[in-house]
Amino acid sequence: MNAAHYHLLLNHLPPLGALFGFLLLSAGVARKSGELVRASFVALVLVGLLALPTYFTGEPAEEVVEHAPGVSESVIEPHEESAEASLSTALVLAALSLAGLILYRRREIPRGFALGTLALALVVTGMMAWTAHLGGKIRHVEIRGESANFAVPAEED
Repeated sequence: MNAAHYHLLLNHLPPLGALFGFLLLSAGVARKSGELVRASFVALVLVGLLALPTYFTGEPAEEVVEHAPGVSESVIEPHEESAEASLSTALVLAALSLAGLILYRRREIPRGFALGTLALALVVTGMMAWTAHLGGKIRHVEIRGESANFAVPAEED
């Protein structure tokens, strides 16, 4: 396996994890369930931790694919910039979630704290989704809006 393979193995986890954490936190806030809110905080800490190896395998992955046909710096650069912002914001969310777990481990999590974390989780989920979309454009011409020849070779008799 090479660096691009490692990046591809990891890159679905932060966006899907952020969505899961956001949905779990939404359910916890809606049900006023401290257990669900705490579980979502654990999930959001994990998202921040998973974002680290995903981000750090990105640059080595770029070195593998940057000279491949159809790949250009103009497609890679927006993904890279979005990944930096997503990582930073996910780490802030992870720190906030961890702080919530520590500060409120023996008492009820204040609704305002949970709602603030929920708002940031929504932002992170959107940022991760956008970063994933931009990453997909690197090798998937079908989502770039470019015409591509998807003809299937005819079977031989």
